[in-house]
Amino acid sequence: MTSARSMPDDQHVDERDVVVYLGLLMSQARDLILASRHPLRPSQFRVISMVPYDAGVSMTDLAERVGMTKQGVGQFVSGLVESGHLAIEEDPDDRRRRVVTRTQRGNEVTAELAWMLEGLEETWAKQVGERRYAQFRRTLEEIALR
Repeated sequence: MTSARSMPDDQHVDERDVVVYLGLLMSQARDLILASRHPLRPSQFRVISMVPYDAGVSMTDLAERVGMTKQGVGQFVSGLVESGHLAIEEDPDDRRRRVVTRTQRGNEVTAELAWMLEGLEETWAKQVGERRYAQFRRTLEEIALR
């Protein structure tokens, strides 16, 4: 009998599975974010980074950008408002619509973590060569944005 966490020997996961490799890269990025001086989880950083630097975004649009339900992203936004990273404002053109904006603190955190992640990408590019990494990134974007 197998548990939910293990698989029978004849159904093992191929270690060369692309999802495993992507997970390893994500682990490097997550570790970098967690090691920063900001007490943010990678999922919180993802939400903040999807709010435009100089403009607001509706809760519905933010949920689409992040790939979450409106309710789920609302919970993240509430926590990030409490921590001072985001603000919720009334849309001046439509008082029923709430707009999520970054605070100064949110902008500072996003800029610092983006700089750190750029450094990680530079490391990866050095490992495989600039041209190969640039092609990998373009391909990854193409797949992710479909």
